[in-house]
Amino acid sequence: MALSCLLVAPGAHASFLQGEALDTMANVLAWVVLALVPCLGIALFWIVHVMPEKIAEKRHHPQKDAIHTLCLLSLVFGGLLWPIAWLWAYTRPVAYKMAFGTEKHEDFFIEHGEKAERGELAQEHIDPLLHELNALERQGHLTPELRLVRDRVRAVQGMGDATAVAPATATAAAPATAAAPAAATQARGV
Repeated sequence: MALSCLLVAPGAHASFLQGEALDTMANVLAWVVLALVPCLGIALFWIVHVMPEKIAEKRHHPQKDAIHTLCLLSLVFGGLLWPIAWLWAYTRPVAYKMAFGTEKHEDFFIEHGEKAERGELAQEHIDPLLHELNALERQGHLTPELRLVRDRVRAVQGMGDATAVAPATATAAAPATAAAPAAATQARGV
């Protein structure tokens, strides 16, 4: 019985295509693999090696330019330096802060200064920004560009204080509370 089933069984085919169609499909698939896979591999390699640079930029790492250079060198050396760039992008630059007074790249202060000028930065973020810029000046690390940012933010803060004080003078108790933030700002030397 088993022998008769084997003799009657149809032949098996490995593909749903046959003849010339099978050869054409194999050629198309070969060209796709030869052209597409290397391109995708190179793109993936590039994306992975640029990630530390993007991370450092997002975190306003003060050494983001050096991390960018290390990423480019990693591309040249076949990815051997990439783990170092990745770790460096995530580290807190404590020694950098001790040497230069900040953990942030100059771009951080410039971006936040522009946001303050456009009115997109809340007062609770302006005060720490000015405090850090003043600390940089006391340590002698305030560049002319950052000095200009600080002066613009001070002007914005002065306009913000003026608009906050004007409506408060309408009540009897409000002048004392409105004058307190201005006095605290002057006491900080801002």
